[in-house]
Amino acid sequence: MDITRSVKPVDAKSASLSTEAEACRKAVAYLKTLKPETDPDQTKFTSSFDGVIDDPLALFQEVRPKEKKLKEEIEAAYKVLEDRRVWGAFDKKALEDLEAKGVKIRFYRIPKKSYNPSWEQEYAIQEIADNGKHIWFVTVSDDPSYSFPVEELPVPEDDFSTVEGIVSDKEGELIACKGLMYSLKDYIPDLEKRENDAMVELQRHLADAGAGKAAEGHITTFEGFAPVQDEPRLTKAFDEMDGIYYLKGDATKEDNPPIKLKGNRFTRMFSVLTDMYGRPEYNEFDPTPYLSIFFLLFFAMCMGDAGYGLVLVVLGLLLRRSEGMKDIAPLVSTLGAATFVIGIVMHTFFGYDISAAAWVPEWLKKCMVTGNIAGFDANMVISIIIGIVHLSLAFILKAIYATKKNGFANSLGTWGWTLLIVGGVAVGGISLTGALSSTVTKWIIIGIGVVSAIGIFLLSDIHRNPLKNIGPGLWETYNTATGLLGDVLSYLRLYALGLAGGMLGKAFNDIAAMTVGDGGFGIGWIAFGLIFLVGHALNIAMCCLGAFVHPLRLNFLEFFKNSGYEGKGRMYRPITNKQNQ
Repeated sequence: MDITRSVKPVDAKSASLSTEAEACRKAVAYLKTLKPETDPDQTKFTSSFDGVIDDPLALFQEVRPKEKKLKEEIEAAYKVLEDRRVWGAFDKKALEDLEAKGVKIRFYRIPKKSYNPSWEQEYAIQEIADNGKHIWFVTVSDDPSYSFPVEELPVPEDDFSTVEGIVSDKEGELIACKGLMYSLKDYIPDLEKRENDAMVELQRHLADAGAGKAAEGHITTFEGFAPVQDEPRLTKAFDEMDGIYYLKGDATKEDNPPIKLKGNRFTRMFSVLTDMYGRPEYNEFDPTPYLSIFFLLFFAMCMGDAGYGLVLVVLGLLLRRSEGMKDIAPLVSTLGAATFVIGIVMHTFFGYDISAAAWVPEWLKKCMVTGNIAGFDANMVISIIIGIVHLSLAFILKAIYATKKNGFANSLGTWGWTLLIVGGVAVGGISLTGALSSTVTKWIIIGIGVVSAIGIFLLSDIHRNPLKNIGPGLWETYNTATGLLGDVLSYLRLYALGLAGGMLGKAFNDIAAMTVGDGGFGIGWIAFGLIFLVGHALNIAMCCLGAFVHPLRLNFLEFFKNSGYEGKGRMYRPITNKQNQ
């Protein structure tokens, strides 16, 4: 059950447990990325550690920083090695002895085009290396007033062989560290268990730290919450415990109980989106079922390309093999499948319009939305219609849960707005089909308007004089009328983003096609492939970003605002013996 407790460490012990659990988690995450079978040095460290590791976490924390430092030092040493390579092996002490006798050797490196051959007539120059772009050379002089028209380099600290030895020694140390790290892979289960034990102990410690004390500290009291379906199991467990007394009852809003989201396999994929906004309070509705359907639809419409949908499906299948990403793999594949379907409807495949393609079956073309509706692009009109349906659902949910929360009599104002907006949309839609005559439609609209006005302007608050409700009703009418129009128009982004992605994809196709020309296979086709792949890869990335952000906005802002959803609940965090789930 969920014992009310802090979500952060509150004292030294809880901080220590939290640090230990986090250290184990990071160690496990890193060790799982190691693949000894692909390491070119695998034959050198297979027997680097043959004993039993008593404390794998301590060893990891000792070796990992050393390994990182060695890698940095080796990288820096290789840069020095490349710099020393041109100078070769030399005796630095001999140079110092010569300088003590008044003969100094100076080192230079300049671009080849800046080298003046006439210098060889004036100075004692020895060319060391020439790579075609730069020249390395030294000069020898015993002249105290020596001058040269090029800035000299500092004398190398070590020669090539010395630096090479340093690199070799550090690589040997690194191999030893890698061997220890690969040995630690066998201790991943132990580290995972240690992390779990630390988290369990931490949760229990935090629960105890937040417990109440009574009878001069002789009695400890806890408050906790659990789902109703767990009541028989918990009751049995408490009855079998000695030295405890418990009371149970139904949770109320005032208790601010934690929220455990219900759902099926489909909606659970989208619960992460609900948590991004906030879980519902105890008397609020769970928006996840609605969020899952409309976010999926909106994402697919913003992507708008069947080819991109296939890419996402494949990406989702590949992510299943990734330890850190496999949890979101089903969501990616699902979004990809929806994008493929909507892409067919919007007749776009990797930027190509397939509505007129000869290879597309006629039955499939009948599923595609083309042409205009009332003089406007059909997909734009559909976006607006979907937005109206989405907002209508928000008003219906707002009315239903306002009634559940406050009672029908106290929700007449909300029902008035719901009847006016949803009823008006329904009647208008039916009338457009020709099922209702204009006269019948007019009287129905008048009836809806009168009933709605009574709820909005007279009965919005039944506990005060109806005439006093007129002013607030007018203010709410102004806000709703101006806000609702903007909310509906916001759904045009579904059409705009899909259109922009399709046009950009088509632009990449046209640019790629220009490289082919009229010839056969050649460099043109290679350029075509590169432009096509890179162009569409960039377009997919940009489309995915827009297709994630904007549908999220439509749900978080337009839908949640008009449905009255606040999302101020807290997550259900039961204390269990297994924290890593």
